[in-house]
Amino acid sequence: MLDYDISSCPLFFNISKEEQQAFLSRLVSNREIVEKGQTVVRQGEEIKYLYLLVKGVVRTEMITQEGNLLEIEFIDAVRPLAPAFLFAQNNKFPVDVITMEECHFLLIPPKVWLKEMMQNEMLLTNFLKVNSNMMVFMSQKVQMVSIKSIRGKLSLFILEHTTEENNSFTLKRNRTQLAEYFGVQRPSLARTMAELVEKGIIAIDKREVKVLKREELRSVL
Repeated sequence: MLDYDISSCPLFFNISKEEQQAFLSRLVSNREIVEKGQTVVRQGEEIKYLYLLVKGVVRTEMITQEGNLLEIEFIDAVRPLAPAFLFAQNNKFPVDVITMEECHFLLIPPKVWLKEMMQNEMLLTNFLKVNSNMMVFMSQKVQMVSIKSIRGKLSLFILEHTTEENNSFTLKRNRTQLAEYFGVQRPSLARTMAELVEKGIIAIDKREVKVLKREELRSVL
């Protein structure tokens, strides 16, 4: 368990590697290794541990009230799963978590984690920052879902992943996964992307997306 480098995890920023390894020796009660394509936890399951993804990539998704599959995000190691729900009164996983490759998880009991935070101000501060950033992400996700048109969803997504200075990015998702992320049908998304390319608003080379007319994307929103 102590062989994992957790220094890139936002929970442990500004904490020495020696302290990080000491945390693991005190906090971790178990380790799980899950093969590619398996469900780690399901939406609605009780959160009994803080799951710390220390190796691999997972995707999270949920079933909406309409019965549609909605992808939430990809999570790369090293990150915690659903930390904002750990101490909630209704402490259940809000999403399904599926492995994209073999993944390793360290399991930390909530009471042990809480005690450690009470004794370490930096750990507590990091935990609060992680949860606050998650709320910002979720508000952006709600904004995206609330947009009715596929062109609007796609425009917002591209704008969030680029800036005036850096007008290109690489898609981590394939077209099917991107459609699930938007909660739309793949052919409809493909048509919308093709329209933006045809009008010279964006350029796409494999998974590389480049913004050519930023104001056109903004005008949709």
